[in-house]
Amino acid sequence: MRELRIIVASQDSERLRAALVTASAQAALGGRAAVFLQLDAVALLRAPIAARLDEAHEAAGLPTLALLLEDAAALGVVLLACQSGLALSGMTAADLPPGVEAGGPVAFLQQTGDDARLLFA
Repeated sequence: MRELRIIVASQDSERLRAALVTASAQAALGGRAAVFLQLDAVALLRAPIAARLDEAHEAAGLPTLALLLEDAAALGVVLLACQSGLALSGMTAADLPPGVEAGGPVAFLQQTGDDARLLFA
């Protein structure tokens, strides 16, 4: 199975939710997956992690954004937050939730193999 790598490029919680669900499905199937939150998207990781549609998702029996993030990390999805995005959102690496590391786009792309699928959310 080809590796899946997803870049979340905007501060839209539903795009991050979709990226986490897709990456987690890949990991659950035994594939490798990574999600890179670029620039403004990093602010979605500010504690407490919450999304505008969390209540509706919970009412439908679906996980919140915070739980999706935890589950993705538990499944082995690599979660990276852009270093410039941390500065832009007034955060540091210490502010990141467990399982999320700081990194940059160059490192993310260097770790992306030639046969990996690269998606933008």
